[in-house]
Amino acid sequence: MSAVAGLALATGAVTAAGPWDGGQRKAERDLAAAPARSGGVRHADGERAPGAAPPVLAGLKDAGKRPAGGPAEELAAVLDPLLKDSALGSDHAAAVVDATTGERLYGVAQADAYTPASTIKLATAAAALSAVGPEHRIETTVTASGGGGVVLVGGGDPTLTAAGLGDLADATARALKARGTTGRVKVAYDVSRYSGPVLHTIGLNDNIAPVSPLMVNEGRLDDSDHGPADRTAEPAADAARKFAALLREKGVEVDGEPGEGRAEGKAAARLASVASAPVSALVERMLTNSDNDIAEALARQTALASGKPASFEGAAQAVTERLAALGLPMPAVHVVDGSGLDRADRASAEFLALLLARAAEPGRPALRPVLTGLPVAGFSGTLRDRYPRDAAGRAAVRAKTGTLTGVNTLAGTVVTPGGRLLAFAFLASGTTDADAAQKALDRAASALAGT
Repeated sequence: MSAVAGLALATGAVTAAGPWDGGQRKAERDLAAAPARSGGVRHADGERAPGAAPPVLAGLKDAGKRPAGGPAEELAAVLDPLLKDSALGSDHAAAVVDATTGERLYGVAQADAYTPASTIKLATAAAALSAVGPEHRIETTVTASGGGGVVLVGGGDPTLTAAGLGDLADATARALKARGTTGRVKVAYDVSRYSGPVLHTIGLNDNIAPVSPLMVNEGRLDDSDHGPADRTAEPAADAARKFAALLREKGVEVDGEPGEGRAEGKAAARLASVASAPVSALVERMLTNSDNDIAEALARQTALASGKPASFEGAAQAVTERLAALGLPMPAVHVVDGSGLDRADRASAEFLALLLARAAEPGRPALRPVLTGLPVAGFSGTLRDRYPRDAAGRAAVRAKTGTLTGVNTLAGTVVTPGGRLLAFAFLASGTTDADAAQKALDRAASALAGT
């Protein structure tokens, strides 16, 4: 297959994957379809939309041909001075790969192990999509128990909303009525799908809830749907209490407070269920917003599909095995969690860049959400407030961010003026000013987009 034909297939696969509500792809589609206007679209908060970003995989011109002025030596001339910026701390690594051909175009310490921070979510995404497929949905169910009780069974969907829990309660009440259940109903909740510690190594933190297969709105104690927020220490128990209260509103007499229990195996009658959005949409939401709760949930879905315990350790093993099966360079990779919050995670710049190139391959359409979920510079997600209006990389850079104290990373894609799709990864450690480091990484990505 020619490079041009291959990229045409890749672009078609991205288009066919479909938009996701509330995210960048729907926004791009709507903005692209809107009639031209001088003032732009005004958001509810008064901010003007930055304008439509180009397609996720833009129409690539002369794919497979090297544009004038773009050989590896010229990339080095452009990137070397930018990556030596003192804002990037004591140590840095970089890799740039032609996503069409797989050719390594640029590298600095590209095979060395670095703390990837949230760019490890790219690995979590690829592993989950490989393990369960983009169309898989995570179910939360209610089953019957002995004595006319019910068990709320967590399947691992952190995005279950209060509205979804209400739908589940309504369906359960109707099922109980159809079964002729009378009298008081005991409610239990089952969190046995996961094992091991529930707290991340960073402890109870506003960046992540205790990792439980049963929670509502990621255990948030406010009405936010992304970003840091106060979290409940008991996401499963809180969800079960809310479920019991909703049953009471539906006329079901609930006996006391819910307690932890177990569903009675496969023989238990299923009364009701609700399902998450497809994993493809969960991946996009995770990457766009750098959602730690979804990341840990997807890592555990990978473990379950791989026959491993749905724990931090089991998930890390399963993710690692799936990544190795993709033919990625693994010597520098050490996965500890799905979110990148653990400083013990390790990855190389070469690994991250090649992973992104894998996601663009025509023969791997299941991995395409790894690309479509990337934040767009100056437009969406964790890059929405980065890249000023006059930045060369605005709307051209699409990348996953990563930030820990002393660590700043950026990994994503650009389409060059000459028509090449490039995958890149920049990793810096020993940084002392996060804002300055981010700006230095953004300048490097912008420069790459202009090569």
